[in-house]
Order: sequence, then C-alpha cells, then structure tokens
Amino acid sequence: MAESMQGWKRTHRCTELSTANIGEEVTVMGWVQKQRNKGGIIFVDLRDRSGILQIIFEESDCGAESFAKAEKMRSEFVIAVVGKVEKRSGAVNENLATGEIEIRAKEVRILSESDTPPFPIEADSKTKEEMRLKYRYLDLRRPDLQQKMILRSKIASEMRAFMAKEGFLEIETPILCKSTPEGARDYLVPSRVHPGSFYALPQSPQIYKQLLMCSGYDRYFQIARCFRDEDLRADRQPEFTQADLEMSFVDVDDVIDVNERLIQHICKEAIGLDVQLPLPRMPWQEAMDRYGSDKPDTRFEMELVNVSDVVKGCGFGVFTSALENGGSVRGLNVKGQAAMPRKKIDALVDFAKGYGAKGLAYLCVQEDGTYKSSFSKFMTEEELEALVKAMQGEKGDLLLFAADKNNIVYSVLGALRVELGKQLGLIDESKFNFLWVVEFPLLEWSEDEERFVAVHHPFTMPMEEDWQYIDSDPGRVRAKAYDIVLNGVELGGGSVRIHQDDIQEKMFEVLGFTKEQAWEQFGFLLSAFKYGVPPHAGLAYGLDRFVMLLVHADSIREVIAFPKVKDASCLMTEAPGTVDEKQLGELQIAIVPAAEEDTEEEM
Repeated sequence: MAESMQGWKRTHRCTELSTANIGEEVTVMGWVQKQRNKGGIIFVDLRDRSGILQIIFEESDCGAESFAKAEKMRSEFVIAVVGKVEKRSGAVNENLATGEIEIRAKEVRILSESDTPPFPIEADSKTKEEMRLKYRYLDLRRPDLQQKMILRSKIASEMRAFMAKEGFLEIETPILCKSTPEGARDYLVPSRVHPGSFYALPQSPQIYKQLLMCSGYDRYFQIARCFRDEDLRADRQPEFTQADLEMSFVDVDDVIDVNERLIQHICKEAIGLDVQLPLPRMPWQEAMDRYGSDKPDTRFEMELVNVSDVVKGCGFGVFTSALENGGSVRGLNVKGQAAMPRKKIDALVDFAKGYGAKGLAYLCVQEDGTYKSSFSKFMTEEELEALVKAMQGEKGDLLLFAADKNNIVYSVLGALRVELGKQLGLIDESKFNFLWVVEFPLLEWSEDEERFVAVHHPFTMPMEEDWQYIDSDPGRVRAKAYDIVLNGVELGGGSVRIHQDDIQEKMFEVLGFTKEQAWEQFGFLLSAFKYGVPPHAGLAYGLDRFVMLLVHADSIREVIAFPKVKDASCLMTEAPGTVDEKQLGELQIAIVPAAEEDTEEEM
C-alpha cells in the first residue's frame, strides 16, 4: 500500500548533493531506476529530473521494516528516503554526477508502486517512437529527454530576460482570431453564440503585433503558440511555439543587430557556444544560385554550377530544350565519387525525381581520363571537355546535372546536395553555421492560383529601388525580408513592414484583392493605418526548431513535451476524437459523410 509523505519534506534533488554534504542527514525523493539485492545489502539507484543517486539499505541501519520495503522495490516505484550522505564505499562511478557519494538509508517510504513499464526508462531508448509516444508520460521520464526539456525551459527564460533588458514588453495576443487568406490552412473553431461563424487559431501574431506598433508600444515580444493545418515533417507540428518580436522606428540592420546579440546570448547560456558576430549575410539569389536553397547548409562545400552557356547549342536535347523553355542547366561536382556503383546513381536519380526532376544526367571522369556518361553519345568530345572544365572536374569526380525550369533545378540540386552531404559524411556535425538570407523576392507566381502570391506575407515592405517594377515586372521586386538559417534549417524569418496605406493597398491589388475584399479581410489593420503608423519591422523564431538544433535532435518531437505524429494525431490521448451530438447541436454543426464516388462502369 502506498504511503503518504506524512510531514516529510525533500531537502535536495539527487544531484544537488556532493562530497560537500558528507555527514549530513538528508531527505530525497524520486523514482527507482534500478534495485540490486546483494543479500544483506540492497542498492537502489534513485532518479529525479536532476539525475541519479545511489542509496544503500542495510537492515542494521534502516531497520527490518524499511529493509523489507527495499526488497519489494521495482523500477518506477516512487519513494522517499531519509539517510546520511557518505563517501561511496565502492569504486567511484565516473558516469554519474553523484558518483563519489551515496546515501545510507535510515528510513524509507514507498509513496507509489508501479506496474512494469512497457519499455525501459533509459537514455537513448531503442524502443520504437510510436510506443514511446503512446506512453509519453513514461517517455518523458527518460534522463536525456528530460535534459532537453530542461534546456528548452532555460532557453525560453534567457530569451525573456534578454528581451526585457533590451526594452521589449511581453504582451499576449489572442488565440481566437479572424480567419484570413494567404499562407497555410487555418484551424477553425466554430462559435456557439455566433452560429455559422468561425474563429481561426493564429498562424502567427502578425497582425496583432503590427497593431501594437500602431498603438505606440515600440518594442513587443511574446513566446506565442501558433497553429497551422499543414502537412507535417521532421521539423513541423500542427501547433508550435514562436519567439515573436516587433520593433518601431527601425530598419533591417536594427532588427538583425538585436537578434544577433540574442542568438549570441542564448547559445552561450544554453550550450556554452561562442557565436562570433556579425553573422554572415547572403542575398536570396546568391543562395539559390550557389546552394539551390533559401536555407543553405554551409557546413560543407559542393556548390551548384550553372553550365547553361557551356551546353547551349550542344546535341543533347534534354539540355537544349530546357534552355529554350527559359530554364537552366546546372550541376554538382561530387568529388572522388566517379566509381560510385550504377545502382547508387540510379537511387540518386529516383531521389531527384521526388523533387520534380524528369531525370538526372551524370558524367564520371574516370582515372584514365576517359568519360562514362548517360549522355556522352549526344555530345562531341570538345563539348564534353568544355563541360568538365566548367565543372572543375578532375579524375575520379562524379558530375550530376539537372535541366529544367529554374525553380525545379534549384529544388532538385539543393535537396540532392544535402542528401549527398549526409551519405558521404561531408557535414561537420559539430559546427553551428548561422546565416542571414536577405533580399527575398517580394512575390512569386502561383501556377495553381494563376496569380502572384506573397513570398512572406502581404505586409512585407518592398525595397525602395525596386518598387518602380511593381506593375511592369512584379516578380523582379525584392523585399526587405530576412531569414535566419542554422545548419540548413530556417530558424526564423521577418521583414520590414509596410506602414504607408498607399503601398499596402497596391500590394493587395497586385495579389488579386479588390479594394472591398482587402477591407473585408484586413479592414481593422487598414483602418489603423489611417491614424499614424510608425515604420516597424519584426521577426519570429521557431523556438522548437532552435532547441532541436542546439541539442542535435533529429526531430522537434524530441523537444516538445506532448507532440503530434505525422497525421497530426496524438497517440497518447487519441486526439482528435469525435464529440457527442449535443455539442454539435449547440454549434449547429452536422457531420455529413463524404459522398462516395460512383465507380461502376457505364453500360
């Protein structure tokens, strides 16, 4: 039977004790990690969130009743122990923070017993993630996972302290918002008191933080919960946390300056990393041309090479047709991999097809100086030599080429570059390479919607020198937008905001909104802009991603207490679930089964 604490109070967490406490009587509480019965002596490893501490039970010290309780203990029993701190009698355990000491138990209480857990509570668990997420409350007891959650808490605390020191005010913005177009899908919440109307959960506090600048708060900060109904992947969740900020009377350099110092502070306090400032900056176009990505991983070489001019007019139709259709031909030089087996090359071709490529051309520069290629029969020796020279190919190199529209070529080679970096061990995992990507396009053409859409959002300020092209060539206009990238992952993004109502109205016009539609969706913002708006700018970090990268986790699920899986469900609570008819009736919602398609053939 479980006992109560009956007036006992914990004096220390496990690893708060050290050789400095030898001789003291202390009270510790936690979970039994392991019990080892050596006959007349029982060893118990006690675990709490701070770590592990060894307890020794001998009947002569703790009495028959407590010794009997120690004999009964199993993994995950919750116990309280009163005892004396002693120098460890056996060999020092170098792997434990408390490896030089132990507690000789005087009395013990079993506060709670435990069934046998479905998997061992241990660091670096080999149990399948699905099982661990089903029993997440047990998984969260694992020491390595607890340390990640503790570090996450520390990072959030350090962010708040730094931002307060910099004059930012922490202000909460609403969770129940108005649904607006653009961006990812909203999660909708039906209103009971306004039948047929819906709130949306915020994808970000964007509009509210701009309104706070209109309200004169000057510097705003919030660790904000955000929601997006989009497909999941390793660094995405349907609900996530942003470190969100906005500043008045600033331009790009001001925002970058305060955020660089924030990054430097967080990295030093969290993991002891010294980040050298200023961080490098790279224009978006340069990032795409060199790395095929707007979030390049700069920890390794292998940059894209544009060989369009070299292959122009050659006999290989795949190359020339791509150029005729306004695309490009670009390549990667995979150093020293000319002997890569054909099976592996074919796997790379399949990988490329997953990113939109119709195929992947290759050329091996063999050790005897000859070429083995998928397209050599279509090109002259001189054309092949010129191509190899342009790629700086040497004996033993494997050259890979993509030919298509620019956006597809970038996507294919950018992803292939990272995949090869991983496969060939080219990435130095000990590095933390930060990079600002700046001067993004303001707009991009959507084939699906047949209109221009905002690359970031419709409130992003265009670069003044490009505004002249907004009617004649909208895709040419660059934005005062900036992303902070770490090791090939976008940590956060932001921009200078539009604060002039004429530019904002023009943006809505270019995006295909009528004036009436713009006012219907964003009237409260446009109205606020009529009452004196300061120039303002901001940025938001994905806090989950930041922590994930700092602790070298493979997924943000490792740094979120209760994450969802790929279909946005929770294996532990089985959310989402059905609700009863009464609730649906109050909301005036009816669940209508999807109509089944008639698959019968016409006779």
